Amino acid sequence: MTDTVVRPAPPADAPGIATVHVASWRAAYPGIVSQAFLDGLSVERRATFWTGVLANPGESITWVAERDGAIVGFLGFAPPGDEDRAALPDGTLDLTTIYLDPAVWRRGIGRRLLERATDDLASRGVPHLMLWVFEANAPARRFYESAGWRADGATQDLAIGDQAIPIVRYQVALEPG
Repeated sequence: MTDTVVRPAPPADAPGIATVHVASWRAAYPGIVSQAFLDGLSVERRATFWTGVLANPGESITWVAERDGAIVGFLGFAPPGDEDRAALPDGTLDLTTIYLDPAVWRRGIGRRLLERATDDLASRGVPHLMLWVFEANAPARRFYESAGWRADGATQDLAIGDQAIPIVRYQVALEPG
């Protein structure tokens, strides 16, 4: 097996990102998100979504982890929503998504992907990051905490299908690059 390459994502990566996105949700969120919602996820619909995102790189920043020619993980940053923007330091970006193929979980690929992307953002002068995570997603929360992120006490419910799922906000300051 070759090394994992971490790089910015062009539009051609949309199908690979979509495949990882759906597989990761289905593996990570049973018991948090309704099974009916998870069963209804579509790689084709996600690919259409990601094609649109990647075609407009000024609106977000997306990175992928690639191994043996296949996308095995991805993450994306975008400006935070208005409510978060008002509560956080100027220049904050929101880690809107980070997912890995379940076959590569706990192999350090997520850490490498997050470190490479945040190092790049720090070198661009981004001072601060935030994210929202499902309150019940203990493995993800441990991952973020081990990377220096801290819950800041903000909580809200995220509507997914007919559910209102509690989420928790995390933040981290970046060292200038």
